[in-house]
Amino acid sequence: MQRVYPLLFVFLWSTGFIGAKYGLPYAEPLSFLFVRYLAVIALMTAIALLTRAPWPKAPMQWVHIGVSGLLVHAVYLGGVFIAIKQGLPAGITALVVGMQPLLTALGAGWLLGERVVGRQWLGLALGFVGVALVVSGKFGDTAALGPMLVPALCALLGITVGTLYQKRYCARFDLRTGSVIQFVPTALATLPVILLFDGFHVDWTGDFIFALAWLVLVLSIGAISLLNLLIRSGSAVNVASLFYLTPLSTALIAFLMFDEKLSWLAMLGMGLAVSGVYLVGRPAK
Repeated sequence: MQRVYPLLFVFLWSTGFIGAKYGLPYAEPLSFLFVRYLAVIALMTAIALLTRAPWPKAPMQWVHIGVSGLLVHAVYLGGVFIAIKQGLPAGITALVVGMQPLLTALGAGWLLGERVVGRQWLGLALGFVGVALVVSGKFGDTAALGPMLVPALCALLGITVGTLYQKRYCARFDLRTGSVIQFVPTALATLPVILLFDGFHVDWTGDFIFALAWLVLVLSIGAISLLNLLIRSGSAVNVASLFYLTPLSTALIAFLMFDEKLSWLAMLGMGLAVSGVYLVGRPAK
């Protein structure tokens, strides 16, 4: 069953970009996320109390889990939602964030002492080239693409640093109580930003409620739990390499749902990205 976790994570994580695009016409991005955070906190607190899940005993463990939550949720999700709200296509947003493996590989040796072998560097390079090929076909489609990329790049930095931080300082924690500890500071950090810049706005339409339910249940609980399990059991580089596959999955879903075009160059890039992930994750002989 554990062999299925990486592929299941890739698919579920990819649907987050689609869910964001589906629900954002009815809410400001940070308002959408704040409601999502509150729903996750309420649901996971109830589950933790009903199942008597253990809470961390060391105060610093609470801090480390909370900081990882701020990076992985507040910075990453905030960047993704703002980028998509500003008009950056879901496929490009996923591709920018999909460059995480290269940054993670650079930091893994320094922060975690992980050794990245030549085959893995080749795989990371192939993945980067694949991402670049898919992105190259999109730059002419959207005017003023540059400013839209800024929040996506912030999201890339958040998920990269957050993964490395969690792997080093709090790789193991109970997924039920840990989710609460991660999302509470995330919500607290998001609220003042809403009040200062965005203003709270949500239209409670059927489409918005569906998108919210999907992101809470499938992403914030399902995909994030899988990510935490993968970080716990695998190297940071191997886990990060999976993010090369999310643009492929996101682009295919976006093509089916939103008619976002796929060129032959993009499909070639996706093939290179998949090959890169295989080289990174292939067991050494």
